[in-house]
Amino acid sequence: MNINASFINYLMLILVPFFAVMSYYLGKRKTTTPIIVAIIGGLLGLMPLFGLVFIAVLALKKDIETSA
Repeated sequence: MNINASFINYLMLILVPFFAVMSYYLGKRKTTTPIIVAIIGGLLGLMPLFGLVFIAVLALKKDIETSA
């Protein structure tokens, strides 16, 4: 099976922002630095398996206490 290089580019064009947005929304609830978490999630979107593990770890982490 041949995988075209443009297909991989299109896949990365979709996966990197997806992982960054998911990391940001989870990072807002679970950490005090959601921007840094979103950047790390976006970079891990280049390696989708690591990105999925990162999202899973964030999802399983406890929410931070809010002083509202």
